Amino acid sequence: MPSATYHLFRMAILNRKQITCVYRERCRELCPHILGYKDGEETALTYQFGGQSNTALPPGGEWRCLSLGLVRDARIRDGDWHTGQHHGQTQACVDIVDLDVNR
Repeated sequence: MPSATYHLFRMAILNRKQITCVYRERCRELCPHILGYKDGEETALTYQFGGQSNTALPPGGEWRCLSLGLVRDARIRDGDWHTGQHHGQTQACVDIVDLDVNR
């Protein structure tokens, strides 16, 4: 049974909404693009456009793979939808895709 965080990310994808959350002790601002499972764990491919990061976040943002079990205080919010280049390339973040914003 999917977690509450999984359902929240699903709603954000379906409605093209932003998510704010804490991931690995950092506040993040992101747009989720792909949701599903990697090695049995709930996972999302996201585009992080703001907030903090353990590594430098390039101007404009960067693709990030999130293990949803490590996401805390996730909230949906209104705002511009952000995406990066090369989303059409094969991604390795999610093995079993449940939802893709482009489909």
